[in-house]
Amino acid sequence: MDPEKQAIMDCQGGKSESYQLIVDKYKVRAYHAALLYTGNSDDALDLSQEAFCRAYQAIKSFDLGKNFYTWFYQILKNLCINYYRRKKKRIISFSESEETTGVPVEIPISETPEEIFEKSEMRDLLWNAIMKLKENDREILLLKEFQEFSYKEIAETMKIPMGSVMSRLFYARQRLSKIMENML
Repeated sequence: MDPEKQAIMDCQGGKSESYQLIVDKYKVRAYHAALLYTGNSDDALDLSQEAFCRAYQAIKSFDLGKNFYTWFYQILKNLCINYYRRKKKRIISFSESEETTGVPVEIPISETPEEIFEKSEMRDLLWNAIMKLKENDREILLLKEFQEFSYKEIAETMKIPMGSVMSRLFYARQRLSKIMENML
């Protein structure tokens, strides 16, 4: 049997120590997902930890026929949305540092300062454009492009048919492109 499913069954049976396997497997992915919503590493860490606590409290209701991370992501996403609403949709600047964006700032030696600056500007432009999208567009793009969810996982997470995932992703990419063109 799959070790993850076994750990979940153990947790459902009251063996809380088995949950560590699940936390270890998904903690980095959960942190990065929360970081994309919050733009702040401390808040992302707090929210991802809170999501693991809430998932454990609800583990008995988890259907073993489903994907755990998809189920867990719903919990994390709801926490992040509530966080975002509490912060009153503050504007996040993604140009400050790796800690703010979660995106490592890599500076290859072969690049000139002008090339580095141009890439940094483009990254900032992209993140600012993403933040201007409606919540559904932003979410589907983040799931596909940053969380690397499959179409099936996105369909399960967003509770929509797979055909809708493809369609929404297509239109979200178009809207993002249009926002970026307008910003340029």
